[in-house]
Amino acid sequence: QVTFVESGGGSVQPGGSLRLSCEATGTIPSYYLRSWYRQGPTNQREFVASISILDAVRYSDSVNGRFTISRASLSNTYFLQMNNLSPEDTAVYYCNAGMTEEAKYSWGQGTQVTVST
Repeated sequence: QVTFVESGGGSVQPGGSLRLSCEATGTIPSYYLRSWYRQGPTNQREFVASISILDAVRYSDSVNGRFTISRASLSNTYFLQMNNLSPEDTAVYYCNAGMTEEAKYSWGQGTQVTVST
C-alpha cells in the first residue's frame, strides 16, 4: 500500500515562499511520475508539477517560473519550492504518483497553503 504525507504548508504574505515536502511510503515504480496537485476554493483538484525518474519536469501554466519540483535521489521524498506566492495559490497541496500526471494512489491529508495580507 502506498501512502503520502505532505508537510511544509503555512500562512504567508503575497510574494513569500514556502517549501513543501512529500514523504511516500510503499513501493512506487521508479518510472512513475511524482507529482504535486492542489485543491483550492473551487474544490477542483488541479495538477501543479511533476518530475520523472530522469528529472524531466513539467509545470502548470499558473505556477511555471515560480515553483520548482525536485526529489531526493534513491528515496520517495520530493519537494515543491514555491516562490513569489500569490493569493491565487491558496489551496490544500497534495502529492501523488502515476504513470502519467493522473494520480494513481489514494490521497493523503494534504498541507494547507494560505497566501494573504
